Amino acid sequence: MRRADRLFQIVQHLRGGRLVTARKLSEVLEVSERTIYRDIADLQSTGVPIDGEAGVGYIMREGYDLPPLMFNRDEIVALVVGARLVRAWGGATIARAAEEALVKIGAVLPEAERDRIRTTEIHAPAHRMSDEDRLKFDLLETAADKRNVVRFNYVDVEGRATQRSIRPLGLWFWGGAWTSIGWCLLREDFRMFRLDRIAAIETLKETFRHERGKTMRDFYRQMEDEVGHTPPDPTSWR
Repeated sequence: MRRADRLFQIVQHLRGGRLVTARKLSEVLEVSERTIYRDIADLQSTGVPIDGEAGVGYIMREGYDLPPLMFNRDEIVALVVGARLVRAWGGATIARAAEEALVKIGAVLPEAERDRIRTTEIHAPAHRMSDEDRLKFDLLETAADKRNVVRFNYVDVEGRATQRSIRPLGLWFWGGAWTSIGWCLLREDFRMFRLDRIAAIETLKETFRHERGKTMRDFYRQMEDEVGHTPPDPTSWR
């Protein structure tokens, strides 16, 4: 869980005038009590009215709430279009997350701005990805996040079939197809694999650590050397 999400959850647990101990928060959020103490201190320093102390518990004074999300019209359109593109072209998990995000955003917007979500006439064709490719997307995204090696059968553009094991580093959308970027253990180099040409994919128990020369940043540097410009920094996608 990201730290920002954890701070939000702490505030949510303290709302309603309930006394909550650091131990309880640490169990719910799956972090140490020391982390909770540090987070509480940081929230208090920013003006969140939390009373209490270590070993006793914490309570938030009544009348405090998180400020509402506010977006201008162009930002709302960008969020709606992004969610629709993800729904049409993303994995099953991320597509559901996009839908939920729009529901949450709509719930806190003023009525006039909420209408903007419904009236944005920019759409993406539905069902452009097969259910099988959506599952492959989810598996590869999870494997890249958890740093698990994956193995699959692959057929290239010339019809040659090989079995590959890769260190998955990320996914790249080309406007009509997704590719998995990874360090190929067969070729000992970076390779990109189209999802629709991958079959029999499985996540292995084998994990990997990022090594110099084999990371996504190294891939981008290689791309820069080959094509003469730098693609967007992958860290900006998160």
